[in-house]
Amino acid sequence: MAPLSETDRRLIAALRTNARMPMTQLAQAAGVSRTTARARLDALVAEGRIRRFTVETDVDAEGAVRAIAVVELQGALSRSVIRTLTRIPGVSTIHATNGAWDLVVEIRTDSLVGFDRVLRDIRDAPGVLNSQSSLLLAPVAG
Repeated sequence: MAPLSETDRRLIAALRTNARMPMTQLAQAAGVSRTTARARLDALVAEGRIRRFTVETDVDAEGAVRAIAVVELQGALSRSVIRTLTRIPGVSTIHATNGAWDLVVEIRTDSLVGFDRVLRDIRDAPGVLNSQSSLLLAPVAG
């Protein structure tokens, strides 16, 4: 996959601030024509560089349960485990990492009961050797 162009980076940065930004405003933020913005956005989606557009609400801040789980994998099954984890409702993001843990998994649910279910599903996935999780409490910066 080709590296992102500076235009692509500006488009993505603008979308991170407002995923519902009108195309004219998005083009202006990226410093390109509306036609170029539309073409680059379509290409980024087609290439899988942009996988989804999302919405943040006050429910996310007040009522949701968010957590980070670090996961140790059995080496030969890593791709299979990642495919399994992506299908678990409540798993929002999976990152490969270095060090003692193989994956960092972001979990988002609407309750502690939901969090417990997601964590159990992660731990039950074939190829998961160990995990450790931390609930995300109130933001302190950013």
